[in-house]
Amino acid sequence: MIAIAKITSKGQTTVPQEIRNLLKIRPGDLIAWEETKNGAVHVRRIQPPDLEYLRAVEGTLSEWASAADEEAYHDL
Repeated sequence: MIAIAKITSKGQTTVPQEIRNLLKIRPGDLIAWEETKNGAVHVRRIQPPDLEYLRAVEGTLSEWASAADEEAYHDL
C-alpha cells in the first residue's frame, strides 16, 4: 500500500485514513518514527506507559538511589 500526504510549512501532515486504520490509531494516540539501517523510516503506534507498572518498578530501584550512586552517575 502506498499512501501520500503533504507536509505543511510547520512540518505537519495528515496521516491518511488507510494508514490510521492499518495502525489502529485514533486522535490522541502516540506514534513513533524509526529510521532503519538502510535509511527507510517505519511508523508504528506506541502504547502509553502503564503507570501502575512503572510505579511498582520504581519501588524496586531504591538500591540505586544512594549518594554514592548519584555521584558516580550524575553526568549520564
